[in-house]
Amino acid sequence: MKVKLIIISIILLLVIVFACGCIPFMEKIGLINPTNEEQLSPEKGGPPDGLVKVLIGFKEKPGAAQQTMVRGLGGKIKYTYNIIPAIAASVPEVAIEALKKNPNITNVELDSMVFALDTELDNSWGVKRIGAGIVHESGKNGEGIKIAIIDTGIDKDHPDLNDNLVNGVNFVSKPSWRTPDPNEWDDDNGHGTHVAGIIAAEDNNTGVVGVAPGAALYALKVLDRTGSGYVSDVVAAIQWATENDIQVINMSLGGAYDIWLDAACWLAYYYDGLILVAAAGNGGSVIYPAAYDSVIAVSATNSADELAWFSSTGPEVELAAPGVDIYSTYKDGGYATYSGTSMASPHVAGVAALVIASGTTGVSGVREKLQTTAEDLGAEGRDSQFGYGLVDAAEAVGITSADNLGPVTSGVVADPNPTNDAASVTLTADVSDATTGNSNIAVAEYFVDTVEADGVGTSMNASDDGAFNSPTEVVTASIDVSGWAVGQYTLYVHGMDTAGNWGATESVVLNITEESSNIMYVESITFSAKKAGKNLFLYTTVDVSLKDNGAVDGARVTMTLTNGTSSWNFSGDTGLDGTVKFTLKAQAGNYTTKVTDVSHTEYDWDGGVITKYCILDENGGITQW
Repeated sequence: MKVKLIIISIILLLVIVFACGCIPFMEKIGLINPTNEEQLSPEKGGPPDGLVKVLIGFKEKPGAAQQTMVRGLGGKIKYTYNIIPAIAASVPEVAIEALKKNPNITNVELDSMVFALDTELDNSWGVKRIGAGIVHESGKNGEGIKIAIIDTGIDKDHPDLNDNLVNGVNFVSKPSWRTPDPNEWDDDNGHGTHVAGIIAAEDNNTGVVGVAPGAALYALKVLDRTGSGYVSDVVAAIQWATENDIQVINMSLGGAYDIWLDAACWLAYYYDGLILVAAAGNGGSVIYPAAYDSVIAVSATNSADELAWFSSTGPEVELAAPGVDIYSTYKDGGYATYSGTSMASPHVAGVAALVIASGTTGVSGVREKLQTTAEDLGAEGRDSQFGYGLVDAAEAVGITSADNLGPVTSGVVADPNPTNDAASVTLTADVSDATTGNSNIAVAEYFVDTVEADGVGTSMNASDDGAFNSPTEVVTASIDVSGWAVGQYTLYVHGMDTAGNWGATESVVLNITEESSNIMYVESITFSAKKAGKNLFLYTTVDVSLKDNGAVDGARVTMTLTNGTSSWNFSGDTGLDGTVKFTLKAQAGNYTTKVTDVSHTEYDWDGGVITKYCILDENGGITQW
């Protein structure tokens, strides 16, 4: 077996050597000394209009001669890397062919875009579900572990993050022609702050608590206020992490395959020993960087341990984690609830920090620990939806539920859910002391939205015989919701045994909704394209349905489509099949569409703004997510 592993390792080394160039790879692993000590170096000035953002690969580590050559073709250099043998620059389009013909250049790739991966607003429960609360009670919180969040930045002054927030670096130019100020890494979008709270919000009896509330956070800002950015900046952020002793990287972002991002992730993982975790994507196949072998791809689950409707799937999925209705920190000192694989990924990153802090060493050791302790949810073994299963913080650091003295609560269900104008909801749960063997269940209670002191919640009943007289009880409560506003509420349940031990709470998200037949929503947004002669046409189809899945005819849809600094507004009515198609005479590039309004004389829109992305190539090919 050892011989087989050695052979595989040698093959992997040879692949990366020839993919990335022998000399820079040998420099990286210390076999020869670098001929140029220049580090990451943003150049003053920026790309004027008319230049194309590219990554230029060289056969040897780029230095002064290569920089001069790029400038001589009218290029403006953004980064000269040392983690990969490449220069990120903006060059005239006519210079690209000249670069490709240069015998010292291996390839010239467009600097493709990456995007934040969230989908909608809702409410919180994930840290408890993966057992992180049990780990905190044992005194383990990830203290001393350094985690880089490659995202939109982090709110510098958030009261639930500021004690854990050590430093940050900005890689985004604002405006586009200006060199980035490395100190401007404050979050102007909110996405990165939300991710940061899931990982390491402080355990301070305020707001929320993260999976690893003792970990040190580093904000590496690569996405702008719109949640979009470039691969070149992501590579630069990964390089910074390798040079600053970071142990875990979270990337709740993604886009198309890029050879240089692949190489940077590979070197950060296999050579520098960083654990890299990324969101699998919100629809379709797993996107990059999550799909790289060096990165842990994370799919999203809901509170019923089901795959989230939006979650990408595929053989690259390694682990699953909570990603629906996740309440966490937000920009400007606030809190918000989002759903997406962006929210699932930081749960795993936080658990990785707990595992490292508990004494597990080596990237393969940490990764194996996460895999072997995951709770299998799908087909036996690894599958394309949940990978090895739902990440389990308690099991991963060697703490079982039996270490918690109180009863274990599970199977929390609210019915009906959504309510669809129902006046009352029945809340049920299983409360058991059988796993610890302490005593019978004495009482159970529930809370709405906020967990207060033990014993002050609303009492629940034993549903079997009306009496609490066994170590395992099914408990129930009838909740009058007739006066509750439309929205999402979290119901928490826990119990106490006759020895006086209270157990940890478990929760379910209750959706208070109006009668379903009156509510319409955007079921999907899909892209298609056609090439006619020299012209490219991009088609965006929006599907509007009722909550009972009936197509909505005559709904007025308003949509915005953007490509870089260009923007187009569309309005149109759905047909009998509930769809409306918008047409744009387009050019190759990255497009973002957002439905901003849906109106109808008979129905109300649920207000769920949906954003979708696609990459249109020059032949009419479409990559969408």
